[in-house]
Amino acid sequence: MLSHISLGVSDLARAFAFYSELMGVLKVELRFHEPSEAMAGWQSSGGTRPLFVIGKPYNGQPHDPGNGQMIAFSAITREMVRAAYSKALSLGATCEGKPGLRPHYHDHYYGAYFRDLDGNKICVVCHSPEAME
Repeated sequence: MLSHISLGVSDLARAFAFYSELMGVLKVELRFHEPSEAMAGWQSSGGTRPLFVIGKPYNGQPHDPGNGQMIAFSAITREMVRAAYSKALSLGATCEGKPGLRPHYHDHYYGAYFRDLDGNKICVVCHSPEAME
């Protein structure tokens, strides 16, 4: 359904450092990093699409996170949601909703919400029941 999602950032080096750490927790692979083009992109392990791309706005205008947009990354486990949320906050993100069940979406929706360093709203969500260990 999706080819790629692009997210505007104000400082590529700062955003790249933030998202490299976050994508590592989510087991998402770096596909390219082109500082001269002010962009970088990640892909799911073993796939080529969809891509998650960060970069300076193409029109050269300042980045604006907008209102009502959100990108949600899928996590395999609830522990991965908690780890990604914790990592994001340790890197300077701000909380928009602590990890937890959101049963108004569905019985097993376990998500966490935060704003990245540019104010973009991000969600990390697991749609599976808690793993039995």
